[in-house]
Amino acid sequence: MTSADDFVLQLIEDKNLATADAIAAARQKASESEGSVTDIDSKTIDELVKDGAFSYADVTALLSEEFGVPVISLENLTIGEDVKKLIPRDDCKKNCVLPIGVDNGVLTIAIADPMNMDVLDNISHVLGMTLEQRLATPEQINKAIDTYYGVNAYGNLFGDMENEVGGGPISGLPTGNEKGVSEEEAPIIRYVYKLITDAVKRRASDIHLEPLEKKFRVRYRIDGVLIEVENPPKRLQPSILSRLKLMANISIAEKRIPQDGRIQIAFNGKEIDLRVSSLPTVYGESIVMRILDKEGLRLGLVDLGFFSDDQATFERIVSLADGIFLVTGPTGSGKSTTLYSGLNFLNKPDRKIITVEDPVEYQMTGINQVQVRKEVGMTFAAALRSMLRQAPNIIMIGEIRDLETAEIAINASLTGHMVFSTLHTNDAPSAVTRLVDIGVKPFLVSASLRAALAQRLVRKICTNCKEPVEPDIKSLEALGINEIEAAGTTYYAGKGCPKCHGIGFKGRMGIFEIFLVNEEIQQMIYEGRTLVELRQKARELGMRTMREDGIRKVSSGLTTASEILKVCMNEVE
Repeated sequence: MTSADDFVLQLIEDKNLATADAIAAARQKASESEGSVTDIDSKTIDELVKDGAFSYADVTALLSEEFGVPVISLENLTIGEDVKKLIPRDDCKKNCVLPIGVDNGVLTIAIADPMNMDVLDNISHVLGMTLEQRLATPEQINKAIDTYYGVNAYGNLFGDMENEVGGGPISGLPTGNEKGVSEEEAPIIRYVYKLITDAVKRRASDIHLEPLEKKFRVRYRIDGVLIEVENPPKRLQPSILSRLKLMANISIAEKRIPQDGRIQIAFNGKEIDLRVSSLPTVYGESIVMRILDKEGLRLGLVDLGFFSDDQATFERIVSLADGIFLVTGPTGSGKSTTLYSGLNFLNKPDRKIITVEDPVEYQMTGINQVQVRKEVGMTFAAALRSMLRQAPNIIMIGEIRDLETAEIAINASLTGHMVFSTLHTNDAPSAVTRLVDIGVKPFLVSASLRAALAQRLVRKICTNCKEPVEPDIKSLEALGINEIEAAGTTYYAGKGCPKCHGIGFKGRMGIFEIFLVNEEIQQMIYEGRTLVELRQKARELGMRTMREDGIRKVSSGLTTASEILKVCMNEVE
């Protein structure tokens, strides 16, 4: 209560909620506590509630009956941004009020003290509105202010923070409850903890914090799609960014150049790396945290999306004694995950595997991994030369980027090593023309290349809320499926549920195109045939395109036609 509490105490006594002796004892206890003398009556009510004489809800019910003001539940409200702007958060906290809604110039407002007429008159005068009062307890109003305006001005952005912070599943991440943490620092630390915890639980691959002109936007990338979550107040942008930079061992003082750092945490016993990248923008530093889950690299080939026939082909390719196997696709298409899963399949005590990467994103037991360091001369080419003296059976190169690297990789493949690498091309046969464009002689490509695999990632239908649906004929026709062919197949979609956060999709899988190099293809490469000819011959020999693999997965109820169209729209038949 904030005013006229002596009247409320008298009302409590008259209604037999507490005896005069209990009120006197509570008043004595309140007078011995620290604080202003003018707060004695309010503290007396607090002491009586603590002693269990009654609850704040009982007091609110008394006031409702006495003044004829209805009681309102503040749970599950929807308060618009325009309504919240009418009364600043600090004023709401100070006066224990909450604006709820506006209708024809009448503001509905929740209050704890109907006798505080000065505050109500001021609000009505400043806003030029008539007030329609509703009663709620101080606890309810303060909790609602935290919900709709933000906890301690830092934003209760992901639910009840206190239930999550402390004893949570994330270790290696400060929660804000540690000793020595100041009251000013604690809310920011808790927010960062919740930000990362929520992202990990929702299987986000990265977290984007983007300073814009009038807001500080936060987005998660989940299954390849960016989803905006509730944004923290713009004024907290510097504090949150500084906190993240501090955790990632990035210089807080330097804000003019891009910087990179790393945060290591554990979730449910799994080690997770957060690669932090800061980039100066017009309205402040943009930070992206890439979440690297090492368990993701131990996926079985079925989990990647391979059907049994493609899986058998993949296993046969990676088990070859020598040659080059290339995985192609754009950035973010899962090339590294596929290669690592292949290495995991091959990782046996009788094989020596060495990788050269920039950077080493995932550390795998039993595999020798080399980090490229250009500043000291440890380039891909230099690392490869040294690796060959280590007598490996299998070599993985993060990416073939230039002629020097390509030539050393090809020479390694021609001297009895199996070489895995990635290229940025649109389809599998394009790997041939890409190597030739780099400067590799066609006869070397024909002699060394064993296969190329192109892939894209599509979202999987959530198995929890999956249900049969009427097919989208236009999407199916765009994939090359006519209405007659569609009639014999059951198509599925996810309707949205708590497990997939209402999206209808959960997880991703690959769609693949495997280009095998046999003697005919080798001869065509040697002769310098065009990409169109190579692709046509591969189709004649049975190569299934990514679109065709996608159609199989749509027909099997694993994904939707629209997902395939997103990544295969421009495929040339």
